[in-house]
Amino acid sequence: MAVIVVVVLVTAQSDGDETTAAAPSGTTTEKSPQEKTREALGERADLISFQLDDRSQAGITDVWVVWTIKNSSSERSDYSWDWEAVDATGTRLENGTQLETDVRPGQTARGEYPTTLNSVKGIKLNITSFNRTADF
Repeated sequence: MAVIVVVVLVTAQSDGDETTAAAPSGTTTEKSPQEKTREALGERADLISFQLDDRSQAGITDVWVVWTIKNSSSERSDYSWDWEAVDATGTRLENGTQLETDVRPGQTARGEYPTTLNSVKGIKLNITSFNRTADF
């Protein structure tokens, strides 16, 4: 009789919402936002930073692209990526291809390359393609 009373009480207190959801698994571990981002980007996540560096001084324009790559794979790797610099209206001002070769597992590599850009103000860099290949 006590079982029936408990069931009736639970049903009586229900707000009428009959939706159900799966019970959470006890073995699931929550991933950090950085882990989720790296997972979604795949190999592209190895390109830790890619940005413009304005070294202009004394009226002389000197803008570079600079990058940092960290090989998160278990193989020595070569990287290549295409990029473009666009202004606020979406007009492409410059584009190029960068290479970073012979990066060992866990190793970080930094590089830089000059551009013909006159300024970094309002300029956005886009990666248009990215490839990692095993280096044999």
